[in-house]
Amino acid sequence: MAISGDFQDVAAVLAVYFDGLHFADSKRLAQVFHPQAQYVCVTDGTLLFRDMATYFLVVDARISPASKGEVRRDEIVSIEFAGPVTARAMLHCTIGDRFFTDFLTLIKLDGRWLIISKVFHYVEEG
Repeated sequence: MAISGDFQDVAAVLAVYFDGLHFADSKRLAQVFHPQAQYVCVTDGTLLFRDMATYFLVVDARISPASKGEVRRDEIVSIEFAGPVTARAMLHCTIGDRFFTDFLTLIKLDGRWLIISKVFHYVEEG
């Protein structure tokens, strides 16, 4: 359903996403998240829901994994397309002692792929 260019374009968005996390850089993340995107987690049994403005403040306050010399452990597990303007990616990454599984939903607007939702789970590794 997707052409190889779309796959590469989504993969490029995900690369910026991983960089934004590793460098705790909300400006990079803002390049790939739609301004109305949702950030959701229920790992601890309660709903954590953030809008992008709130999420970016959390990112900006974080000590970046890069500045602590953490080895990057991020990977694209899968990218699936529901059609020419809708995709879902499953990712793994580590920040500190947390191993994350992210489900990102992406939409293509005005020729650009953007993350519209991030739903994730994490486990403590330490």
